[in-house]
Amino acid sequence: MADRRTGTARVLFLHHSTGANVWQGGVPEAIRAHNREKGSNYTIVEQSFPKEKPYGWANYPYDYWNIWVQHAGPAPYMEEPTLEILALKYDLIVFKHCFPVASVEADDGAPDMASKKKTLGNYKAQYEALKRKLHEFRRTKFLVWTGAALAQTATDEAEARRAAEFFAWVRNTWDEKGDNIFLWDFAQLETEGGLYVKKEFEAQPGDSHPGPAFCKRVAPLLARRIVNVLEGRGDAGSLTGEDG
Repeated sequence: MADRRTGTARVLFLHHSTGANVWQGGVPEAIRAHNREKGSNYTIVEQSFPKEKPYGWANYPYDYWNIWVQHAGPAPYMEEPTLEILALKYDLIVFKHCFPVASVEADDGAPDMASKKKTLGNYKAQYEALKRKLHEFRRTKFLVWTGAALAQTATDEAEARRAAEFFAWVRNTWDEKGDNIFLWDFAQLETEGGLYVKKEFEAQPGDSHPGPAFCKRVAPLLARRIVNVLEGRGDAGSLTGEDG
């Protein structure tokens, strides 16, 4: 497991396509550069989570709740690793949602953590249950991305405002100082405080995936945030990693 004296730690990055784009922007290279400069021994690996089959290509609040909370235990669920499995292998687990998480529907007045419906109420209930679960693994740290936003042409203002409200709730209410959960504010980086992915950051016009230039710029920021969390600075400095 992690050894602060020798700078040794194992990191896992769980993602789908948006995360893959950022990873390819230079995350492992930035971690290796830090190791060379500081003499640390941080290793990072990535994997798609969950896989397209048999579980399905969905990594929204419901899916993390479903795999890690509802089906917690020492055995995989639909071939996907539970936290009981992952926490034995990794010192830091980084996870995220892909941009359809920002397709937030209007609340129906009946929050239900067991519902796949993308509402603020359901998201919050699922996140509260996830936080309680993550707190069970005090020797493992978790770095959660704020959600990926949508291109303006892929959503509408009401939906985008609900997504921004959820991202702000994660930052300002859900996240707590002094625990084992930390944030990387991806939403701020790609929207710069607006409601949508900035057009110049899109992979191509109308595509909510981040483009290569943007990913090359932010990949070192994710690596810096990872290092800060590993080295005990997760509650200090910028949530985007722009603090230098």
